[in-house]
Formats: sequence, C-alpha cells, structure tokens
Amino acid sequence: MKIATSTLKNGIRIIHQQVESPAAHFGIILNTGSRDELPHEQGIAHFIEHVIFKGTKKRKAFHILSRIEDVGGEINAYTTKEETAVYATFLNEHYDRSMELISDIMVNSTFPERELEREKEVVIEEINSYKDSPSELIFDDFDELLFDGHPIARNILGTPKLVKSFNKENILRFIGQNYHTDEMVLSSVGQISFERFLYLAEKYFGDIPPNTRSRQRQLFDNYIPGFKRIKKDTFQTHCVIGNIAYDARDEKRMGMVLLNNILGGQSMNSRLNLSLRERNGMAYNVESNYSAFTDTGQFNIYFGTDRENLDKAIKLTNSEFRLLREKTLGSLQLSKAKKQLIGQIAISSENRDDLMLTLGKSFLLYNKVDSLPVIYQKIEQITGEQLREIANEILDEKALSTLIYE
Repeated sequence: MKIATSTLKNGIRIIHQQVESPAAHFGIILNTGSRDELPHEQGIAHFIEHVIFKGTKKRKAFHILSRIEDVGGEINAYTTKEETAVYATFLNEHYDRSMELISDIMVNSTFPERELEREKEVVIEEINSYKDSPSELIFDDFDELLFDGHPIARNILGTPKLVKSFNKENILRFIGQNYHTDEMVLSSVGQISFERFLYLAEKYFGDIPPNTRSRQRQLFDNYIPGFKRIKKDTFQTHCVIGNIAYDARDEKRMGMVLLNNILGGQSMNSRLNLSLRERNGMAYNVESNYSAFTDTGQFNIYFGTDRENLDKAIKLTNSEFRLLREKTLGSLQLSKAKKQLIGQIAISSENRDDLMLTLGKSFLLYNKVDSLPVIYQKIEQITGEQLREIANEILDEKALSTLIYE
C-alpha cells in the first residue's frame, strides 16, 4: 500500500502507511542514542527513556500509563546506540488520544525528583540483571573490545555510579543538545487517512520549537583486532567472534545482510547452526548478527558450549568462514539463500508494529523508504562473487576479534 510523507515547519518528518486493520501503530523515532553521550553522561539516553513516563505538567506517572492501557493499548520505548523511540499500539479510534499522550511526554515531562530517585533503582536492577546473564553481557564487553575508546563501545545502560548521579538539570541539558527536530520522525501504520494523520501531527507536534543538529558524532576509524579471555563463574563457555562491518549507507550492506543470514540467521538451516548444533551437538544457541551504524558497522557470531568443546567449536566456525572466503556459492545455493531472506522480510512486514518502526527508521536515516519489490530486487542482484568479496573483507581471520567468557 502507498506510503505518504511530509515535513512539519519545525523540521520533524512524518511518514504514514494506511492499512485495513482495527489496530494502529504510532511512534516518534529520534536519531539520538548512547553514542551521543559524553563520558560522564553514559547511560543518560536510556535513563531518559525510562523517566519521560514519570510525570508531565498535567499527568502523573499512573495517568500516563493508564491513558493508553485503559483503552486496551500499549505504550513502550527503547534506546539503542543511535536511536531513541517512544511508540504505542492502539485501536484506530484512539489515534488522537495516543498522539496527544506521546506529544505530552516528549515535550512536557517534568522529571520529578522523587520519581527520578525511584527509577534510578529500577535501572540499576536492570544493569545488575545483565550481570547474571552472560549470554547478553558478553555482547556489551565485545563492543568495548571492538570499538575500544569510542562512544559506540559504551554500555547503553551505563553504570550504577553514573546513573545515581543524574539529575533533572543533566536530563534537560542532554535533551536540549541531542533531541533535534530535523532528526525526528513521526511514523504511523493504521486505518486513518494521511490527511487526518498530518492534521494530528501538526496539532500535537507542530509547535515544538525548531532545534537542528549542530554537534557532529565522533567518527570511528581506528579498529584494531583484539583477543580477550575473561574468567566467569559460568557452567558454559561463551564466545563471540566478529569484525567491524559496513555502515548503513554502504552499497555492500545488503550483501552483508544476506551473508549474515547464510551464516547464522534466524533459520535452523544456517551454516553455523548446522555445523555446531545439528552435526556436532556442541551448542544450543548459535547466532550471527550484523548492525549497521551511520559511519561503521559490526558483524559477530555468538555461541555457548562446554569448556572442552570450545577449541573445536572455534575451529568449525573458522572452517565455515574459510569456505565462504574461498568458494563462490553455486547458483542453486545462492538462489535458496535469496529466497529464504526474501521470505523472512515478507513475513516480518506483516508485523505492523515492527513495520511502523522500520518505516520510521528508514525515513530517519535515508529520507526515503524502499518498497518490498525494490528490496527484493536488490537482494536478487547480489552475485556469488560479491558475497565472496564481502566474506574476504569481513571474515578475514587476521581482522577478527574474539572474546571468550570461561
């Protein structure tokens, strides 16, 4: 279905896809995340995501949550290295209610001191919960190994000491310096006309004063491969192997997406899952991940295994890397890999909550959204030689970093 876009006078962009469904999805996505923090601010972007729900000039915390939930909807938020989003799912008849609420908490949050102190304990518990989950914590430590000394390396949650130090003044300063109207997108998927959505967007977000980005992000350009072992009191040994990869605008990005899916994507027939789990019974969870940032990217594979199997598991992983570097995929293998990825994208687009966020993020970064047929065409155009070239750049053993919890 047709996607419509526009831009408010203050620079906020809007994007909407009209669909036939009783449920609607709306969110605001900002090009601001943990990499925009100064060293003493580590964790503040995520902390703000928590405390914007704790009171506005006209609502207490309970009334914010109840405003959507009383009519059967849900409101949520997330923070990544480069994004912050606040979004809601609701019945179509509640567009006005939902957009007004998100506008209220984004513009009029008062950050009451009592609520700040209470939420600090919640975030500290979140930080501590990660320490009890080595399969999640290892990715944060791998970021530190890969992007050593750069803001991308920092843990999104911050540290208990820094979280305890945040106050209303710190929060307002960070918002003023990083919440830019020309780096915001209002995204919507629902059964409402674009004209009506544009009217509501102007009504609730049009009066936000323009605030354009002036401070540029620190570029990452000093990668040095590393190897690190960390002693952990865990039953399994956990391992992450990876490299920096292509940024979000690189022409090889789609090829990297396909290569990542072949190696350890969501399907049970990925190469690493077949090698480590199905054939050798060495791991329950095997996965690979590719994240593209505005100026760099990251590729990694993760698995957990018994200590006595670690060396063999690493050897099997490197063997799969070597095969992709040395042998061009045959036409049948390549065709199957493309069909699998296209099918996954098509199915995921049916999740309209994810679709709304995907539309917003694409518009935020590229100022356009490729249709599904265009995306499929880009996938179909990838050649076996291109995949092999990517494999030789990203899976080069000399360029890989490794982190082991043992």
